[in-house]
Parts: sequence; C-alpha cells; structure tokens
Amino acid sequence: MKKILSLSLGLALLLSACTEKDKEPILAAGNPPSITSPGATASFILADSTKDNIISLFSWTPAEFGYQAGVNYTLELDKAGNSFADPITVGAINGLQLDNITQEKINTILIAGKDLPGEEFSNVEFRVVARVGSADDLPVLISPVVTVQIRPYTVVVNYPFLHVPGSYQGWNPADSTTVVFAPRSDEKYEGYLYFNDGGAKYKYTKGASWTTNWGDDGNDGSLQSNGADIPLASGAGVYRLNVDLNALTHTAVKTNWGLIGSATPGGWDSDQDMTYDQVTRKWTITLNLVPGDIKFRANDAWDINLGDNDANKKMEYGGANIAIAEAGNYTIELNLSVPIYTYKVTKN
Repeated sequence: MKKILSLSLGLALLLSACTEKDKEPILAAGNPPSITSPGATASFILADSTKDNIISLFSWTPAEFGYQAGVNYTLELDKAGNSFADPITVGAINGLQLDNITQEKINTILIAGKDLPGEEFSNVEFRVVARVGSADDLPVLISPVVTVQIRPYTVVVNYPFLHVPGSYQGWNPADSTTVVFAPRSDEKYEGYLYFNDGGAKYKYTKGASWTTNWGDDGNDGSLQSNGADIPLASGAGVYRLNVDLNALTHTAVKTNWGLIGSATPGGWDSDQDMTYDQVTRKWTITLNLVPGDIKFRANDAWDINLGDNDANKKMEYGGANIAIAEAGNYTIELNLSVPIYTYKVTKN
C-alpha cells in the first residue's frame, strides 16, 4: 500500500547538505550577488516521471568584496515567510551558476526537509550566499531573495498493513482498499473503513490470502489465529479499526466526523456535520467561515479529535488548531483513507 511519507531514511541521506548555524552570518562590505535565473515570476511543477530532469538553471551576478579573491557561492532555499531561519543548501560552487540541480533533489528538500505538501503550489525562497573561503564564520555577501512557486510531488513508500476481508467486501483478502496501516512499523495498525452492511463480519489477514489470519473467538477484543469472524458492533458506517499484534487485541469504533471551532457558525459549542463519500473515501463540508480556528472531531466529542501541529496539512490526534485567516465560503476535506491523515481547506 502506498502513501505519502514526509521523511524516510533515503530522503534523509539526500538532505545531508542541510546547514545548521549557531549564529547569523557576518555581513561583509561590498556588492552582493543577485540571482538572474530563475526569475521571481517562475513557477515549476515537479513530477516523479521527470525527476531526473534539471529543474532550472540557477545563475547569479558576481559578488564584489572590494578586493581580488576567490569567491565560493552557496545556493540556499527556505519556505516563504521563514526568513531563512533554517536554510537548506541546494548546491555550492566556485562559479556563477548551477546547472545540475534535478527535480528530485528539490522535491526531496521540499517534502522531507521543509515538510511542504505534495500536489500543491508553495512559495519557496532562494538566495545566494557568497564568501571568501569556506568557513561559516567568515564575512559573507547575501543576494536579495527570489521567491518562486513550486509544486512538489509526493514521495511514495510502502507501509506495513493488514487486510480486512469481510462480508462487506466479498471476503476478499486481496482487496487493497480495505486495509489498516502501521505507519511506525511497530505491529500496531489503524485505519478507517466503511462498512455498508450493518450486520457485516470481518477478519484480519497478513498478506493477500487466508494463510495468516486472525479472528476473535469470544468477541471480547482479543485476537486468535484462525479465530472466529468478528461481528460489526453498531450498524453500517465508518469505523476506526485498531489492531495490536503484539498484544493480540483489537477495537472498532464507529465515527461520524464534524468540523468545530471559532471560525465555524457553531463556534466551539457544536459541530458542523461532515458528509462521507464512499467513492472518494473522504469527509467533506462546504460552509461559511470567519477568521478563527477549526479542528476535526468524531461523534460530537473530544475523545477522537484531529489537528495540525506543524501546519503541514497532516493530522495528529489532539493536534493544534488550524487557522482560518479570511472570511468566506470554504470547502473542507478530511482524508482518513491513508496512513497519515490529511486535510484540505479550499476557499470557493
């Protein structure tokens, strides 16, 4: 089963050029470089099919320190609004251009290093840092910032998962849409599945066959190898399924999701009910919002609620409020069909 992963070991290795500075660079007197390509109006769409292509020629004018010297140039990027508090090095050269930066390298930096969302445009800032010598504490000249729009693609990896065959999907253990995931690879699985039959029964299998399967002989929340079919508890609907193969336990909780918060018509006092689409497997709602905050919660209670700790469109249980900056009519999507839960806020 495939899904977005914000950071993996392979990606981390590609980010070995990240710079962590203990202090701000010392600015030198002179004329700083200026980026000539790409321009401030540039826009790039990255794709896995073209990941080996060069994203753009990065070029700049020479820095002038006021004396003859060999100058080293470092091209850095950061997400817009971060004031280069945590820049990442794209490339370094004793010259005035970089013509070997691939889409894959930029994509890795944006997805893994900056945790920007895939398939969405984000403003990305570039600058060139010029210094004589290579030590971080030497005086530098820094170019004006150039901001461009880049749409990265999601990095695809495989997560461990269990199949959930049952009467609701034809008892088919090979169905890759009815699975629960273990994002931490710790044998603890979770997923949200829609059961269209209130009297459905199901089991768990590892792999697309019945060779390794678990049921619940006593219907008491414990799992047994080749155990009995598990009956659905509370009628048709979307259930959060949790399985712990370490302890051989499982739970199933029926969920109905809503939007709540100071930005919604009901404030923090009542949920605005979302609608589940069986085809897209997403919860959606369209409504008028005012400046404020929103969160997602299930069953009109705080036992199961989702927020966004890092403002990266990825959800955490009990996470931070999500800010709505402008009043208007919005469509909100919540996607719980993937290992790392995501949301989308679109102003109509």
